[in-house]
Amino acid sequence: MAGNVGGMDKVVRIIAGAGLIGATVAGLLPMWGYIGIVPLATGLMGWCPAYTLLGMNTCPMKK
Repeated sequence: MAGNVGGMDKVVRIIAGAGLIGATVAGLLPMWGYIGIVPLATGLMGWCPAYTLLGMNTCPMKK
């Protein structure tokens, strides 16, 4: 399972995921806001299964 989520992509995923979860906990969003677990987890792991299926990779190339 090689990483396929790059630097800025990770930051955006973590912020978006945490924001959705936080808004749900605060009562600003209904229960569907817990879907923020997905971008949060993929950002923290550095690997996205959807990117694998689509053949995408935002990681910098290794030399």
